[in-house]
Amino acid sequence: MIGTMAEAAPYVGYVYPNETDIPWSVLIVIYPYITGLVAGAFIVSSLYHVFGMAQYKPVARFALLTAVSFMFFVPTPLLLHLGNPQRAFNAVLTPHWTSAMAAFSYVAGFYICLLLLEIWFAFRADIVAKSKTTQGPLGTLYRALTLGSDDISPRALAIDHKFAFALAMIGIPAAGGLHGYVGFLFGSVKAREWWSSDLMPIIFLLSAIVSGIGLLVVLYVAYSKVRKVPVDADCMKGLARTMWAFLLVVLVIEGLELLEMFYKRLEGIDMVQRLIEGPIWYSMLIQWGGSLAVLAILTVLIVFKIRGKALETWMTVSGVGMMVAVLAMRWNVVIGGQELSKTMKGLLTYYPEILGHEGLLAVALVFTCPFIVLWLITRFLSPWEPEARKEGTS
Repeated sequence: MIGTMAEAAPYVGYVYPNETDIPWSVLIVIYPYITGLVAGAFIVSSLYHVFGMAQYKPVARFALLTAVSFMFFVPTPLLLHLGNPQRAFNAVLTPHWTSAMAAFSYVAGFYICLLLLEIWFAFRADIVAKSKTTQGPLGTLYRALTLGSDDISPRALAIDHKFAFALAMIGIPAAGGLHGYVGFLFGSVKAREWWSSDLMPIIFLLSAIVSGIGLLVVLYVAYSKVRKVPVDADCMKGLARTMWAFLLVVLVIEGLELLEMFYKRLEGIDMVQRLIEGPIWYSMLIQWGGSLAVLAILTVLIVFKIRGKALETWMTVSGVGMMVAVLAMRWNVVIGGQELSKTMKGLLTYYPEILGHEGLLAVALVFTCPFIVLWLITRFLSPWEPEARKEGTS
């Protein structure tokens, strides 16, 4: 059918009537985005706990708290999208193992448990210390969290470190599986040329790590300003190198994916080109322009060994830029893939609603909640405590 305007979304070309309403809304855009922030923050933590890179020690424990704070809200966009959240339990109680979506609840549940266990071992010395100095209901909670073990001798702390190390090692492939699953979900949809790519899981995972590092940079600088302490220069330089490396790889792979798509000249490639030049041109500009700008900034910072206030400022700019660019990438994948008609001879344009359970306001609230939880957790388990810095095995 040929039309110029549908009730739910404008469209041009040959579009089936049931395609005029785009089912996966902006909530499904924010879902893989939050998941990616979890994976990126956890990877930074593992660089210290597993690989022993001392420059990441100032943010290692903070990265763990950041990861778990965002992980709590990973399922929230999906539950809001369902409309009847209680139906989500059906995937757990009656799993269908041929469905990637059915396995997500188990993967997410396992990852939350792993994060909580690693945090307990990493912060056990702090919990024991707080249980002996804090009174009232909060002191009772600290004492309950010790699980009856208040031994913080060197031998006990060494055992804690071994368990945290083992959990961090398990967590690295788990983080890859958690976010690679999202890319697999889209990449396995053969009916959509924009999605059907074997590189999709890799692109999702690598861009997730970059956005997570960007988030960690912004939060670390913000917390340092609030606490009125200097930002660790070696840590910032290490984060700059890590972000640069992952960003360079993901840009190369994304470029190869687009090049392969156009080189093969698959059926419907002309409409894919019209999609890039039309409905998603602005978000493509943000994705690629932002990513290349951040790459240029990081290159200058690394090559010229920038330090001090300039390093702190431009790393913050890079962190924000990377978060925005990856969010645009998620939009281009989730929304862009649905703006191509199944006939591959038509295009739709998606306009998100402001209110409603799938509107921009709901997305803003969902994305704000992890920051509130992180603020509360850092007040309960401070990663900046002096005794924590002295404790070399945390």
